[in-house]
Amino acid sequence: MTAAFVLFLAASSAPSPLYVIYQQQWKFTAWVLTVVFALYVVGLLGSLLVVGSLSDHLGRRPVLALAIGLEMVALVLFYVAGDVFVLSAARVLQGIATGVATPALSAAIVDLEPPHALGRAGVVTSVAPPTGLALGALGSGVLVEFGPAPTRLVYALLFGGMVLAAVVVALMPETSPRRPGAVASLRPRVAMPGHLRADIVPVVPAMIATWALAGMYLSLGPSVAAELLGLHSHLVGGVVVTLLAGTGALAIFLLRSRSASSLLAPSSALLGLGTLISLAGTVEGLGWLSAVGTVVAGLGFGASVLATFGTFARIAKPHERSAVFALANVISYLGNSVPAVLGGIAVTALGLRIAAVIYALAISVITFSALVLRLNQIRAQRRGAVATCR
Repeated sequence: MTAAFVLFLAASSAPSPLYVIYQQQWKFTAWVLTVVFALYVVGLLGSLLVVGSLSDHLGRRPVLALAIGLEMVALVLFYVAGDVFVLSAARVLQGIATGVATPALSAAIVDLEPPHALGRAGVVTSVAPPTGLALGALGSGVLVEFGPAPTRLVYALLFGGMVLAAVVVALMPETSPRRPGAVASLRPRVAMPGHLRADIVPVVPAMIATWALAGMYLSLGPSVAAELLGLHSHLVGGVVVTLLAGTGALAIFLLRSRSASSLLAPSSALLGLGTLISLAGTVEGLGWLSAVGTVVAGLGFGASVLATFGTFARIAKPHERSAVFALANVISYLGNSVPAVLGGIAVTALGLRIAAVIYALAISVITFSALVLRLNQIRAQRRGAVATCR
């Protein structure tokens, strides 16, 4: 189940090193590129909100089988794509498939957690997504640079992986019995309960900045490496994403025992600092400095994922968790897609260099505002504790 989780996220990041090739072959602008990227998020967010709890009612196996089938169709569309319209359809379908698979895989991993290793499932479900993003982008970059049929081979291999995943799902025992309420579960529920607002609001800027940065790297990162840093190897496009997502996965693993509240301020500081360092490297044409900044930002990325989603997990009561986590996903994926599209429009209107500078500065401002909000929250809590003692 963990391997299948990683595989789905690897498939989602595999097109990133290919976007530059598609753009050259089909002659579309940067804003179209980022729209294609964002369409994945639209499909994913829609399916997460609608079928996020469906496996609790139908069982894990049928939902996972549906997700794998949809992903296989998307991979076929990627394989045969000859224009941006087919590519867009593939991305939407891939987003839907990933949105169907993610909650079912997470739930299955929790179901299968051994009694002697409580907490392992939480670590796995936190580490698997950024690991998949890193491996997908890096593997795709390697195949594009050194393998034949650069726009097809990676999808053929991923299709083979999905076939294996289908076999695993067919053979696995069902871990969740059927129960009524499947149709009712399809109604999207998003909420910010009033009693949680004071805890959620300071987290929102950090979530937006975290996923906006990931969106920039996944959509425009390879273009920045090629045009502004002069790194024209398609492998570099995969390495760019891997430095961010892979470092994020490592940070999640290393910091897994830390409390969410203790990570909120440091994660924002690291994210903003890393973004500024990477920006300095890009402006000066220093690839090594941009790489250092990306690693620092990656540490902030992983810490922020733990801090923000950990905060939602800590404050939400059992009866409101579904709706509150739906809100968390909406914030994250809108932060992932909307800034990326705006960045693509800015690239078309202003050029890649100016757009990259504006994007990075905006992310830095948001992260440092998140840091200020968190520090103010800590001071308010201390004042409240002192008042209570008196």
